[in-house]
Amino acid sequence: MLKDERDRVLLDVDAARKNDENIYSEVNTWLAKAYTMIGSELKEVKGLEDEAKNKCFIGLCPDFNARYQLSKKAEEGAGAVDELLQQGRFVKVSYRDVPQPVVDVPPKDFDDFNSRKVVFNDIMEAVKDPNLNIIGVYGMPGVGKTTLVEEVIRQVKADKLFDSVVMAAVTQTPDVRKIQDQIADMSGLKFEEQSTSGRANRLCQRLKKEKKILVVLDDIWAKLDLMEVGISLGDENQRCTILLTSRDHNVLKKDMDAKQVFLIGVLEHEEAWEFFKKIAGDGVESSDLLPIATEVAKKCGGLPIAIRTLATSLRNEPPYVWEDALRQLSKPSSSNFKGVPGTVYSTIQWSYDRLQSEDHKQTLLLCSLLGHNLHLEALLMCAMGLGLFPGISTIEETRNRLLTVVSHLKASCLLLDSYNNLRVDMHDLICDVAMSIAANHVFVLRCEDVLNYWPDDETMKECDKISLLFPSINKLPDQLKCPKLTLFNMYSKDPLMNIPANFFKEMKNLKALSLFDMNLLSLPSSISLLPNLRTLCFYGCVLGDITLIGELKNLEILSFDSSDIEMLPEEIGQLTKLKWLDLTSCSNLKRIPPGVFCKLSRLEELYVAHCFVGWGAEGNSSQESNCSVAELNALSCLTTLEIHLPNAKVIPKGFSFEKLQRYIIFISESSDWDWDWVWVRGYSKTLKLSLQTRIRSLNNGVKVLLKKAENLYIDEAKGVEFLLHESEVGDYFQQLKNLHIQMLFQ
Repeated sequence: MLKDERDRVLLDVDAARKNDENIYSEVNTWLAKAYTMIGSELKEVKGLEDEAKNKCFIGLCPDFNARYQLSKKAEEGAGAVDELLQQGRFVKVSYRDVPQPVVDVPPKDFDDFNSRKVVFNDIMEAVKDPNLNIIGVYGMPGVGKTTLVEEVIRQVKADKLFDSVVMAAVTQTPDVRKIQDQIADMSGLKFEEQSTSGRANRLCQRLKKEKKILVVLDDIWAKLDLMEVGISLGDENQRCTILLTSRDHNVLKKDMDAKQVFLIGVLEHEEAWEFFKKIAGDGVESSDLLPIATEVAKKCGGLPIAIRTLATSLRNEPPYVWEDALRQLSKPSSSNFKGVPGTVYSTIQWSYDRLQSEDHKQTLLLCSLLGHNLHLEALLMCAMGLGLFPGISTIEETRNRLLTVVSHLKASCLLLDSYNNLRVDMHDLICDVAMSIAANHVFVLRCEDVLNYWPDDETMKECDKISLLFPSINKLPDQLKCPKLTLFNMYSKDPLMNIPANFFKEMKNLKALSLFDMNLLSLPSSISLLPNLRTLCFYGCVLGDITLIGELKNLEILSFDSSDIEMLPEEIGQLTKLKWLDLTSCSNLKRIPPGVFCKLSRLEELYVAHCFVGWGAEGNSSQESNCSVAELNALSCLTTLEIHLPNAKVIPKGFSFEKLQRYIIFISESSDWDWDWVWVRGYSKTLKLSLQTRIRSLNNGVKVLLKKAENLYIDEAKGVEFLLHESEVGDYFQQLKNLHIQMLFQ
């Protein structure tokens, strides 16, 4: 038995190591003991067996003493083995490293700036000073504040000055929950609390466990309540140093009470030229290009982001392109940005004008309207609603096109990586330029904006897109006359903000509508008067009667992500053009009437994760019954599915998951989806199930999932030995990349 238990633990350890996880020290210690005990027991028992075979009295009688010794040894060994077996019943054998801030800053990029070395050294001295608990770094947008503090983080970690370092982006529209999430991810903390204050208390407790901690908060625009986030300033038992970056000296000194602040200026002329050459290539020093290139570089005003963006666009271009660029850059834009020269604005606009297609331009403009750290799926929903990529019909094709465009924009230094790979970000200066380009056709309000009066009707008639990112608004007008409006995006500070009944009446051309964190016990009646609406998203909303949605016959995308909704009305079945339905994290969803799903014949992607589990029996269509899994068989276009099934029995015979290209399927009575979603979504096919039987006894639908799964979780695996030793195992795991097994002991 000990050998079997050792082999089982070894299987878990091997799977964990392949998954880049660390093995607990007690597991390694136990394995060493098991190896030693198995080896020594075998050797000693064999010796006693050989003695027991000897005879006494001229070979006529067995050697009773030797046999007694063998029996005694077996009894002693059984006790030791049983004790070691008890110790070896590990629930988990491994753990993951806590993510740390990504600070992969090429040292040469940083070291080339001699003007940065002085301020860098000063900041490092301040960080080392235990008497300075809040330190600030400020400078104009695009000057390199984030790059500098990332280099500070790298050096702090190399010198082991703190026990822990965490970093979060605050941005112009701060979201306390997102800030908490970023810090929690780097601290290895998973929130169970739902309220912001509850999460703050939990985060504060977690951070206080570190004796010395550095907290970096990047891009602060206004006063941020640190305790609301969950960050304390430490006490006699803990040192907490907070490093802030901002555009504004007063925000740091007056609002955040920074004890010492440091200014980062633009690059000196020689530094700027060397940086420009490094990106544009050595060809800029050729005799025919050098005079033009030096003048072009000067137009960047010593601002690193402008240099990087413009030099990237001009790299390997012929001289006539450089001459044309210089001509355009010599006519600075009249756009007025605080502290940013018009020539710098022009360098970014020139890079925008040089983008390879209208797809790229429209995607960049859309990113600028939707806010920082934008979720790529939210971007995709809006892009599809607006018809950003004509000629592409399916969601998967559109997703691939969008990801391609985003990668191009990142390569052009116009978009940035975010804090995880499911999101994308944008530098504030690029965002400002993009919105300025579209200024005549968009209306944008941010967190710090206060709206007392809406623009006049003539202005709103020309408006193409409206994005309200947590502004202060007393109330919405009874009606907005925006006949050209295609997008309306609203984050409300006040969840009780009322949307008047006729608010959407004069928005007949609206194609994409997104509402965040609002209480809508009944939808405004005018929402049914939007014939061209293709995307409708409710994020974190409290919803009552939503039957009006059934009137939106051209709707293709419908999301209730994280919203409070109790029933999906039968009228949803009238949306025969629907391609994407998202019910993720609708934890109060209790009823989906029979027949709703099977009417959505064009549905390509269905998300029912972390919410509904009340799947009904096939053929039951009473007034109180729920839809059955069998209805999904009617969805011939379905390629993506995220779903929680209470057990495999709800999957009818003959049901097939064969057409699915992407899935996350959870088959268990447990409602625990406690896993890293960013990591899980790195796999296209994930299956999690409680396995208590042989593979050959499983439903055929589950067998198909096993054959295709890349990421497999098996919980409560009572019969795992059957799984691991069956001859047909090779048929089921050909695409497997990650295996996680959690045993259930009785």
